Amino acid sequence: MTLIRQEVFWDREQSLRLVETPIARSSDPESSHRAAADITASGRRGQQIAQTIAAVRAFPGSTSQELSDKTGICRFVLARRLPEAVTAGAIVKGQQRACSVTGKLALTWWAVDPGMKAAA
Repeated sequence: MTLIRQEVFWDREQSLRLVETPIARSSDPESSHRAAADITASGRRGQQIAQTIAAVRAFPGSTSQELSDKTGICRFVLARRLPEAVTAGAIVKGQQRACSVTGKLALTWWAVDPGMKAAA
């Protein structure tokens, strides 16, 4: 498994944890590992995390599909970056509820107050 290190400081107002998680599983094909390295090295991963954090701050308590509909960010990008934003300490998972778009049970996402520390 290749570890991808992403050091982008997308929020200078809040001290965030470094996101140092692999984005390709060890069982994934080489093409996935190359794509993971590319998206990280190019800075797109960090940009997507920053956009995800901004979306959650703008629409707290939304599901990923609701965030996608409100912001135009691809729901699949959000699904990949929301857990990384949690790891960074910028957002937290909320309660599950019926999504207003799909009607299915889904997690809600909430921003962490920049003045407070997220639980480790």
